[in-house]
Amino acid sequence: MKRRFFLATSIGLSLTGLTLADDSGSDRRRVAIIGHTGRGNFGHGLDTVWTLLPETKIVGVADANPKGLASAQQRLKTDHGYADYRTMLKEVRPEFVSVAPRHADQHHDMIIAAIESGAKGIYVEKPICRSLAELDAIVQAADQRNVKIAVAHRNRYHPVMPVIKQLLDDGQLGKLLEIRGRGKGDRRGGIEDLWVLGSHEFNLMHYFAGQPVSCSATILQDDRPVVAANVIDGNEGLGPMAGNRVHATYIMENGVMARYDSIANDQTSKSYCMQLVGSKGIITIHIDMTPVAHFTPGDPYQVPEKPRPWIPITTAGIGQPESNPQAVRDVHRHITAVRDLIDAVDHRRAPLCSIRDAGVTIEMIAAVFESHRRSGQVTTFPLEERENALAKLSR
Repeated sequence: MKRRFFLATSIGLSLTGLTLADDSGSDRRRVAIIGHTGRGNFGHGLDTVWTLLPETKIVGVADANPKGLASAQQRLKTDHGYADYRTMLKEVRPEFVSVAPRHADQHHDMIIAAIESGAKGIYVEKPICRSLAELDAIVQAADQRNVKIAVAHRNRYHPVMPVIKQLLDDGQLGKLLEIRGRGKGDRRGGIEDLWVLGSHEFNLMHYFAGQPVSCSATILQDDRPVVAANVIDGNEGLGPMAGNRVHATYIMENGVMARYDSIANDQTSKSYCMQLVGSKGIITIHIDMTPVAHFTPGDPYQVPEKPRPWIPITTAGIGQPESNPQAVRDVHRHITAVRDLIDAVDHRRAPLCSIRDAGVTIEMIAAVFESHRRSGQVTTFPLEERENALAKLSR
């Protein structure tokens, strides 16, 4: 029998559900989809991915913005549009849900609603939520109902990442000395960059180096430490935000130091990347790029006898032609992540990028705020502070 997916969306929100059999719903595999930001539009393909899978079908879309809803219905080829996602969830009970708004301020409510409606699998735009308190509530609700939540950190699904991990295990990078994460360096530099793009890098730091142990960080506004007067309600529904420059240092589970730096308008050309620095070379990962990674051989602290090349890393290894370009395309289009989520539901396992993996990312971001609030003191994990510490800066 053919699986059918239900999708509810709102500005970047795509809610997708899965059913079996006919439209009567008698054999429907229910999924709750949460959307309804009222901002219209969709983001990053979390809605359209379901149109690319022959085993799925979108049977509903929700958006509080009338123009956005009409556009989504046309794009997703469905007649079933709703102004309120809660109404949609009651009428169409999908098994799989895509929560795809770019803005994060309603992710918590949408995910909880999806869980309570009976969804078995939920695919969510990053960052998954705005605070550890919201994360705690989501994890508790998902655990109680055995709901699988996957988060759209696409590079975590990239087939080159296990290749890089094997290179590390085989010693081809020598001793891993440090990990460096760099923001994009555009107008969003600082805390907005930390939230929106840095989250991808933290997710990979966790993948390569294990759990974070401690964090020390400082946040600056025009070269001065951020104070309470600098805190505003941030862009993209991210909550309290301040600072156009951030510097954070983590000690990771494997003993390696990981750094993250973001400076607004830093005069680089989109420097957004993460580097694994070893005694025998550097692996640079450019998020969402193709090829996604390059190897630069040699001791990074010695003057080379000849220019060091940047050698692409593919699924076939260092300097090899890409042997599986379809797998790479499927990552960029979210197909790999969504099919992994379906398999996780069917086999009762955690998705490859699970709610707990994404939760580590949120905690690494929250640790920056807490360490800065404590004047850069070392903050250990797990954090005791579960709200956004920027809102608690002394006035």
